[in-house]
Amino acid sequence: MSNKKPIVAILYDFDSTLSKSDMQNFGFIPSLGMTPSEFWEQTTIFSKETGCERTLSYLYTMLKLAKEKGISMTKDYLYQMGKPIEFFPGVLSWFSRINEYGREQGVQVEHYLVSSGNKEIVEGSQIAHEFKQIYGCEYYFDEKTGEVVWPKLVINYTQKTQYFFRIAKGAYDATDDESVNAKAPKKRIPYSNMIYIGDGMTDIPSMIIVKNNGGKSIAVYPQGKEEKVQSLYEDGRVNYVCAANYREGSRMDKIVKLIIKSVALQTQLEINENRNPFQD
Repeated sequence: MSNKKPIVAILYDFDSTLSKSDMQNFGFIPSLGMTPSEFWEQTTIFSKETGCERTLSYLYTMLKLAKEKGISMTKDYLYQMGKPIEFFPGVLSWFSRINEYGREQGVQVEHYLVSSGNKEIVEGSQIAHEFKQIYGCEYYFDEKTGEVVWPKLVINYTQKTQYFFRIAKGAYDATDDESVNAKAPKKRIPYSNMIYIGDGMTDIPSMIIVKNNGGKSIAVYPQGKEEKVQSLYEDGRVNYVCAANYREGSRMDKIVKLIIKSVALQTQLEINENRNPFQD
């Protein structure tokens, strides 16, 4: 019998889930001399006028406005735009605390980011090193100039759902369609050991996929604005709703620890059921 620890995978959205608002609002948009409302309005107008999908629209608008402002949009520039990102209370210490609790319970906790935001910006943030894998929209950069040429990978709201299956199978390469679609005799991480944390309507497909496959979905909201996600719970789309407060002792902290403990207990029950009765 395997003595490997059970794994709990926590999948996170980023914008308004871990960070206090959209990641571009903290560094990138101010560098354009614009307000977030002005930038996102231009993105919306472009999408409506052209019929361009909304995620592609913001990626295009970023590139267009940077060029107009004379900004060289390189990977390093976008990386620097991740440094000013502000996070909800407790986020910066969350990962180490949850990892330690998992170890105490005999469980390995892994963190994954699945975002429609810019991977290059996330990689410059204070928490980038906490994730086993970061999935986000990526640009292709010219090999000579280092500047953005074209979107390399786009993740919109429904495309997020594929990463639930990739992570379960350990098929991490986003360009590997064979492995994620192949029938696997055993998943690296059972669906029931997966948690999805997101902030609302744009995360609904992922929340439903996780919940319907036996995992747990948690909808978060800014303190005092629970009406943003209450309907998700009432409609049975998520298992829990709680404020975006990741401090020790918070509702989020208690819920995730409860899920981790339940995985540990379930694993122990399965071991006991399969134990040879003639063994000591």
